[in-house]
Amino acid sequence: MGDFTGKAELSVSQGIRMMFYVFHPNESSFETIEEVPDYVEKATPYFIVMLLLEMIVSWTRKGKQIRVNDGLTSLSAGVMSRLPNVVSRGLEVTTYIYIWNNYRFVELPWDSPWTWWLAFFGVDLGYYWFHRLAHEVNIIWAGHQTHHSSEDYNLTTALRQSFLQKYFSWILYWPMAFFVPPSVFAVHLQFNLLYQFWIHTELINNLGPLEYILNTPSHHRVHHGINPYCIDSNYGGTLIIWDRIFGTFVPEKEKVVYGLTHPINTFEPFNVQIQHCTYIWHTFWDTPGITNKLSVIFKGPGWGPGKPRLGLHEELPQVTGDEKPYDPRLPIYLQIYAFIHFFLMLAIYTHMFEAKLVLSSLTLLLRILYILLTLTCLGFLLEQRPSAPILEAVRCSVFTLLEKYGYLTTDIPYLSYICQIIFPISIAVWGLQAFRQSMNGTKKTE
Repeated sequence: MGDFTGKAELSVSQGIRMMFYVFHPNESSFETIEEVPDYVEKATPYFIVMLLLEMIVSWTRKGKQIRVNDGLTSLSAGVMSRLPNVVSRGLEVTTYIYIWNNYRFVELPWDSPWTWWLAFFGVDLGYYWFHRLAHEVNIIWAGHQTHHSSEDYNLTTALRQSFLQKYFSWILYWPMAFFVPPSVFAVHLQFNLLYQFWIHTELINNLGPLEYILNTPSHHRVHHGINPYCIDSNYGGTLIIWDRIFGTFVPEKEKVVYGLTHPINTFEPFNVQIQHCTYIWHTFWDTPGITNKLSVIFKGPGWGPGKPRLGLHEELPQVTGDEKPYDPRLPIYLQIYAFIHFFLMLAIYTHMFEAKLVLSSLTLLLRILYILLTLTCLGFLLEQRPSAPILEAVRCSVFTLLEKYGYLTTDIPYLSYICQIIFPISIAVWGLQAFRQSMNGTKKTE
């Protein structure tokens, strides 16, 4: 979120319970929004631990490893989605505060358990309707499709988020701003998001009676499926009761195949984020008639002239269960290299959020640009594009220059010394490979 400045420290017990929305109103009620902790930021170590645990259990129980290319793409999308929060407060909270300050007609007590529970149900109901609209309105789907573009289903998928989605979701929460204090709303907005992390796993099958009330891994696997029976179902955030009430609940049946009905087949982060926006743009201009053009934007992703609002299910691609995900061969050394450089970037990214109040505007700008450059380069490497070597040599040179002048410092001991070894070697290796490519290209044209 990046919206909150509360400095309250969490115990390990609270940190674990935070990930499952098991908090008591007394320990998560605050009078002002400035006091609300940034729970999402504090969840970072728990994300990492749970990711590692899932990797270990998946490998030992099923012999299944997380694909580096897909996993890093999901993590890259998560990083990109949060970068705007470095320089501005999120639109969901900003608009909520504006309505509360100017138009509230009842001020419920911030420290009442009744207010806490009302916000719990209100945020979850708002999320259900936003999530449903994100699948049924094409322009909103343009943002949300990023989250569904992974053809794997694991905890990295939970972090594959869109930087566009937040510019639509605020609309479904603003009715609460007439009576629920912003500090209470801000707590539940974060907990609702954190709860949805752990349900992105194939390791948990059935939770018994809880399946009737809560959104569970089984229910959410269906939501991510492209099987015909999975489409347009299970939109709940924390609770599954809204789907049962509004007729969108579907239980898990045969094996779920994940991804998009029309796979994007790319690991390049900007492509992952905006490819459907590009599709809408071209479809809008190619579709005749103003009514049809507006329908391209505001009806479902599967709509076309003469079709119902959400399109025709019979036109969906056949799913056999034998589908293979997009997975170009990647040498093991390149997987290790991409993994190392992603986590070196992550150290800079994490420090930027921790120190954003004391870093200069120029430093923040240069860090954001460097992070975007890094994610783009890693995407090119994962796809082994011809331009990847020269671009990676340039990126490593940029890092060396910015680090020398103090723009990429962190608080991690010895990290600077490690980078002073890794990056010059990387510049030399990729520079040499780019030179060889250039020479080979010259010979072919002679």
